[in-house]
Amino acid sequence: MDHLLVLMVALPLLVGGAMLLLSERRRALKAALGLTNVLVLLGIAVTLAWRLNAGETWPDSLAVYLVSNWSAPFGISLVADRLSALMLVMTSVLALASLTFAVARWDRAGVHFHPLFQFMLMGVNGAFLTGDVFNLFVFFEIMLAASYGLVLHGSGWPRVKSGMHYIVINLLASSVFLVGVAMIYGVTGTLNMADLAAKVPHIAGADRVLLEAGAGVLAIAFLAKSAMWPLNFWLTPAYSAASPPVAAIFAILSKVGVYAVLRLWLLMFNPGYEGAPDFGGQWLVYGGLATLAFGSIGLLASQEFNRLACFSLIVSSGTLIAAVGFGSIEVTAGALFYMVSSTFAVAAFFLLIELVERTRVFGANVLALTMEAFQAEGAIESAEVDEVGVAIPMAMAFLGLAFFTCALLMAGLPPLSGFLAKFAILSAVLEPAGAATPWVTQGMVWCMIALVIVSGLAAVISLSRAGVRAFWAPADRTLPRLRVIEVGPIALLLGLCVAMTVAAGPTMRYMESAATALFAPTDYSRGVLLTPRVPSPSALEE
Repeated sequence: MDHLLVLMVALPLLVGGAMLLLSERRRALKAALGLTNVLVLLGIAVTLAWRLNAGETWPDSLAVYLVSNWSAPFGISLVADRLSALMLVMTSVLALASLTFAVARWDRAGVHFHPLFQFMLMGVNGAFLTGDVFNLFVFFEIMLAASYGLVLHGSGWPRVKSGMHYIVINLLASSVFLVGVAMIYGVTGTLNMADLAAKVPHIAGADRVLLEAGAGVLAIAFLAKSAMWPLNFWLTPAYSAASPPVAAIFAILSKVGVYAVLRLWLLMFNPGYEGAPDFGGQWLVYGGLATLAFGSIGLLASQEFNRLACFSLIVSSGTLIAAVGFGSIEVTAGALFYMVSSTFAVAAFFLLIELVERTRVFGANVLALTMEAFQAEGAIESAEVDEVGVAIPMAMAFLGLAFFTCALLMAGLPPLSGFLAKFAILSAVLEPAGAATPWVTQGMVWCMIALVIVSGLAAVISLSRAGVRAFWAPADRTLPRLRVIEVGPIALLLGLCVAMTVAAGPTMRYMESAATALFAPTDYSRGVLLTPRVPSPSALEE
């Protein structure tokens, strides 16, 4: 069972490499290989999550794979716990939905789409499984290198322009990442996460100052990828210009940064450590709240669907970063529930946008804005037609229902999982345990509550306005032709959000278990460092 960990990294590498040997004329074969591999990865990820949660295969709910049979911290180790398994399942589900949607036509917009997609999956999965900071950098770079090709997939000057900005910002973030890694290694002499968790609490004096400076530099790289304000100016142009399936899978990339912050902050500066609670937590709360405010303003100011989706993603990141900064098990558990729901909803919305745009004439949104602004004659038609009702074609019924579901999820309105997730966060924030850490003040608590509510209201206003223009206002709407492989991925993502609503109890218990393990870094450190090497065959015979 331990080999399941390395398969999550090795399979995308092998499949992506094999695809490079095939010509672009074998695109159907590449698509079949990619979809098969994604299904296998999804099965492995679900198996890991199930086994880790059950605690049967791994009694400590911690799976460790020692690469080349070198013991930690001297060798490379892959580590999976409940949080890692959750992120792997999210990645595989998004990959299945995005790749299926892309096969309809988007994979033909440029070359090497399928190999790049597999290499990006390799980087994302590796980032969630790696047990040391340097290999986190390596997998970050693999993920980003593949994403550079995907964001430019399909060419066109908007993609090239925003893609260049995206590449430059991420290259700068990678340079900052290396500086932070070097500073931490210079103080601790190790980059293994479990070893860092054991050594950091005992570092004091000038070394402590240098360690915190290195961690702060490292955090800049992670928070830039997490789309925290003011480091998120690159996200909206890049994601809105990307093709729909690429933008959908990119919804998980910002969560890689949130995962890195959550993992390393709680390992190195856990609120339970003596002398550590004052480092980093309040800045995460402030940064998250600022990101929430920025995302809410962006939602109200946006008219295009793509930008609405991008600012919804920024609101999601702001909520997660602020919740992590509270340093509470209960708030973190609610944040994990919210992360899954919001990521699936935004990804489904990215895919839905392209289908909705097929129903609108070219420049319809521009004309609507012009007529609203100047109240041009004929802007509002009041034709008196005595009709009992209007027949709604099946395609339009699906698009309308999907849009309505996405709006409920992204705004956090009842009864779906978006509401349950926000309710879990806010109820935990109001509890005494939610504000137990020294840096959390009552002002932070009430700002968090107000901004979460305001962000939901902003989403309701902006999405309602966009929905009216898309579905009610046009009189000369074109009925779209939808394929099953285009409709299926959207239905899958939204169906999973509905399933989370129905199974909110078991899902929340899993999130609470994952959050509890995060706040017990000693167990993580002991589990990794004490994992024995696999005995050699000769030793087994003796």
